Amino acid sequence: MAATDEELAKQLWALGDIARLKILRLLPRASNCEHGNNVSQLAEKLGMSQPTVSHHLRVLRQASLVKNKKMCRDVFYWVDPDQANKVLCHLEAIFQISSRASAEQQEAEPLLFQDHSQP
Repeated sequence: MAATDEELAKQLWALGDIARLKILRLLPRASNCEHGNNVSQLAEKLGMSQPTVSHHLRVLRQASLVKNKKMCRDVFYWVDPDQANKVLCHLEAIFQISSRASAEQQEAEPLLFQDHSQP
C-alpha cells in the first residue's frame, strides 16, 4: 500500500465519526481567532465535554485534517484546506476509475448474455 493510501485511510477513518464531522463543520477554513473556536467554545456548541472535544481534535490533527495555533490567549483550530483538497482529489480519482470500470463492465455484460439461439 502506498504512503498516500495509508494517509488517505487514516484520514477517512478520522472522518468516519459523527462527532468529528460535527467539529469539522464548525471549524473555519482559515487561521484567525476572529472566526475561530477554541475547545471550550466547540464543547459548548456541540454539547460535549472539553476532554471529548480535545480527543476528537487530536485525532483530526494527527490525520492532518486540522491545524492549530495559539493565538489571542487560546488555541484555535481550523480545517487544513490543502489536506481537505487532497482527500477530495484522492476520492475523486478512486471513484472515477471505479465508475469508468463499472461503465465498461455494464457495456460488456449485454454481450455476455445475448440470446444466441436465434439465427
